[in-house]
Amino acid sequence: MNTKQLELRVGNLDCEHDANAIERGLEGFNGVVNLKVYFKSAKVAITYNPAATEPEILKEKLESLGFPPQKGMEMAEQPKPWKNPKVLASAASGILLLIGWLIGLAGAPAILSTVIFIAAILIGGYYFGREALEELIFEREIGIELLMTIAAVVAAAMGEPLEGAMLVFLYSISEAAEGYTEEKTRAAIKALMNLAPKVALVRRENVEREIPVEELKVGDVFIVKPGQSIATDGTVLVGSSSVNQAPVTGESVPVEKQPGDAIFAGSINGEGALEVRATKTFADNTIARIITMVEEAQEKKGKSQRFIERFGKRYSPIVLLFGILIAIVPPLFFGAGWVMWITRATVFIVAAAPCALVISIPITLVASLGTGARNGVLIKGGVYVEELAKVKVVAMDKTGTLTRGEPEVTDVILFRQDPDRLTNSRQELLAAASGIERRSGHPLAQAIVRYAEAQGVQPVELADFRSLTGAGASARLDGRTIYIGSPDLFHSKLSVSLEHAWGDINQLQGEGKTVVIVGDEQDPWGLIAIRDNIRLNAQKAIDAMHAAGVEKVVMLTGDNERTAQAIARELGIDEVYADLKPEDKAVKVRELTSRYGHVAMVGDGVNDAPALAEATVGVAMGAAGTDVALETADVALMADDLEKLAYALKLAKRNQSVVNQNLALSAVVIGVLVIGAVGGWFTLPIAVLAHEISEFVVIGSGLRMLRD
Repeated sequence: MNTKQLELRVGNLDCEHDANAIERGLEGFNGVVNLKVYFKSAKVAITYNPAATEPEILKEKLESLGFPPQKGMEMAEQPKPWKNPKVLASAASGILLLIGWLIGLAGAPAILSTVIFIAAILIGGYYFGREALEELIFEREIGIELLMTIAAVVAAAMGEPLEGAMLVFLYSISEAAEGYTEEKTRAAIKALMNLAPKVALVRRENVEREIPVEELKVGDVFIVKPGQSIATDGTVLVGSSSVNQAPVTGESVPVEKQPGDAIFAGSINGEGALEVRATKTFADNTIARIITMVEEAQEKKGKSQRFIERFGKRYSPIVLLFGILIAIVPPLFFGAGWVMWITRATVFIVAAAPCALVISIPITLVASLGTGARNGVLIKGGVYVEELAKVKVVAMDKTGTLTRGEPEVTDVILFRQDPDRLTNSRQELLAAASGIERRSGHPLAQAIVRYAEAQGVQPVELADFRSLTGAGASARLDGRTIYIGSPDLFHSKLSVSLEHAWGDINQLQGEGKTVVIVGDEQDPWGLIAIRDNIRLNAQKAIDAMHAAGVEKVVMLTGDNERTAQAIARELGIDEVYADLKPEDKAVKVRELTSRYGHVAMVGDGVNDAPALAEATVGVAMGAAGTDVALETADVALMADDLEKLAYALKLAKRNQSVVNQNLALSAVVIGVLVIGAVGGWFTLPIAVLAHEISEFVVIGSGLRMLRD
């Protein structure tokens, strides 16, 4: 069966209950094969059979369910308060409550104020009462809404309609505020959506015209004027300009772009005009992928969140059961008054409702994920935020992580001249080396080739190229096999004496340089020293990691011990493990995890994939525009900036601190209210007021994570 995917932003999708309503409404609907609702980002993804239904029919169905699809992929704006049905219902309830109270003060007949209070209960409790019944009937769950509904009904039935109306009014306010809370947590996604322009100036068949960005095709040439946002990922064809990539990568300094350079959707062009060839459609570009991954991350729950949700589902029925027992046991078995203990049971049900407890984690977590994405740190889910907060050790690859990944030749040394050798000058040594290395894709090999070209040295023509994994390479020239590789290749594997070379080798490695030997099976001819310069902010980043609570920063590298140690001393790295193959790095990460429990591994997401997989949290650097890195890592740093990792660690710890504060506050409030309710010290209005205040405090506390 051929299927298609339809993704829609919808209005009125404020909570998990709304998501369940959509799922119930579309379950079994003609042509719907699969359905996924992202309520935190107000998106519905429908897999459908085009032979059985059409997008317009599906849109009409969503409209009929009360969740109108939005134009394009724009996120729905919350209606103004005076147009929001929940706000209007809450306001009407509050007005009726006030009128009933004033009428009572004026000495009007009690029946009149009672009728007004009951009207306030019915109007104010309409929405959450309906949710309570739907949860009970369709989902077989006893939720917080049902507890509040029962408490309000019982209060009115016991001759306290004023207290019931007050409960409904205050709780309806918190329910009305829920949509606006979700709106706040969606701010980061909205900001990402707003980065890309709505139209692009495209040149097709030598004619320039504006088209919606959704219509851009791979290969299209579009024009970006100064100050405009880049419509989609592409390659610069004509022009040069500084481009602000901060919205995508979090980099604060604009990057110069020339013809041939890659450019990301959502980046802001500087002073020059650019012509760009699109390499991705709008739906597949970097911004779109980031948005999708943030949405998916928001739906992935951490261990603590899953526990709280399971706790909430079991806790609410227990609260109701205890409430019933409090109401009937003392009167039945101890001769206590029915009215008093039913009243206490009602207060208990309100006091024990875990609203603040249940929302304390998701509100904070979603805000943290959004803030991280806005600052160039893409965290794949709540579980990784939690794990980042626990990280004790950060293990890092050297090349491309601690260093820039752009090695440069620094020294070329000819050992001694010999008529029998194929190389008797630095130029000949370079020609032989570049002749072999131009067939290799290794970064060090490419550095040698680039250096030879810069020196005007032509590579010699070689035959029978062979890569010697983890050691170097070989080829044949004039019937002789020549080798290029590490000192260990010559010393240990070829048994070639390096007696006269060790002095130079040790000195260069002590300076943090990688030494490559050129020679044959009898004699080393010379060496080439290469250094991959350290990132400018690497030391600052490592200091920041230590300040964030990381006990050890560890280097894992395939380079030799002496070179690795030299770089480690310069950066203040705690431990070094050198001469490691990719599989060795994975083993070492496993060992570190067994010793310290929580280890983050930082690499490029491709070559270091085994080690990233073994770590508690795998972190990919410079992931913007790199599909593999975005997919494989648990955390993607969109820019080549190690300080973003320190930022991610601090963000995670701050998130955990706010969550702990919220949980502690919620637990204390519930504990005090429950004791007061059972002891008869609190009235229903006091319990309701304290309950709602604690909920608003927790929401406000969680939204602190939206600050950078």
